[in-house]
Amino acid sequence: MANVRLKDIAARAGVSMMTVSKALRGQPDVSAATRARLKDLAQQMGYTPDSTAQGLRNRSTNLLGLVISSSTDPSFARLLLALEERVYELGWDLVLMHTLNKVEREEACLRRLLARRVEGVFIVPVYRMDPVSRIYQELEERAIPTLLLGHPAPFCPRFPGVAVDDLPASQAATRHLLDLGHRRIAYLAGPLAAPWAQARFEGHRRAMSLAGLEVDEKLVFQAGSTIEDGVRTALQMFNEGSDATAVVAANDLVAIGFSDTCLNQGLKIPGDLSVIGFGNVLASEYFRVPLTTVRQPKYRLGLAAVEMMMQLLQRERVESKRLPAELVIRASSGVPASVPVLSRQPQEI
Repeated sequence: MANVRLKDIAARAGVSMMTVSKALRGQPDVSAATRARLKDLAQQMGYTPDSTAQGLRNRSTNLLGLVISSSTDPSFARLLLALEERVYELGWDLVLMHTLNKVEREEACLRRLLARRVEGVFIVPVYRMDPVSRIYQELEERAIPTLLLGHPAPFCPRFPGVAVDDLPASQAATRHLLDLGHRRIAYLAGPLAAPWAQARFEGHRRAMSLAGLEVDEKLVFQAGSTIEDGVRTALQMFNEGSDATAVVAANDLVAIGFSDTCLNQGLKIPGDLSVIGFGNVLASEYFRVPLTTVRQPKYRLGLAAVEMMMQLLQRERVESKRLPAELVIRASSGVPASVPVLSRQPQEI
């Protein structure tokens, strides 16, 4: 079916295109009765306004960009839901793009959004060691309202952001294991360049320090952020004969991959080994052994992000926000085993 145009409505109603245009825009120089009749007729005929043309007239697109690594990552589920719901309620449209955690793709995504004349951008940054970024400099120079869904980094220091207060939450996770009696606690760290990973490791280190313990470098593993990273790290710990009785992972996906591998090797969780994650993705509660983890207020993060974006669009000054997270104790953490068991050699998987 062809798109219904203003001239089609005008022909059906026996009025001019200008009258139809004014009526649909609610202009006062068209009588209330005529406005109501033409709006009803437009609805009956299936007329859809051309938002692009309206944007050109108004110099406004009502578009906001959202750039994340991938919507298949379960840690974004409730954040995306909150963002989309609130943006929709406020009459805006959201354009979603994926970086796949690639710096060059992040820049391409942002340039496409700028070409579509988005009025503001939410970004989960692709963290890297580079001290500067051309595209972030351009966003700043063009005064594009930009909100980080995460922590600032050296390449994007002047943009406000909304994130979880990772350090105290991570500290609470390690303190929980210490309170259970664990002393040999392995830490599965996230990506080196990610500020959230650095903050969570610092929380672990502080908890150990307050207990009078040093972090043993042999118990720190650069795991990453995926289930596959957790599997790889578990096998590495088996092969190295680690004497850890507990593990804190930088996120739930790593914890799930790690735990699944250990269970497949015949270990009991928490009987042989306690495991704690971070994030409280849906799978953590329904994993083979429900995972002790840190619950992030993802939905509230999304609502806060939209509120901050509306302030940025009004050219108001916005300060970064950090929302508290809480430890959720489930079945995967318990008292330490009397004898460390990770020194067993891995079986064929």
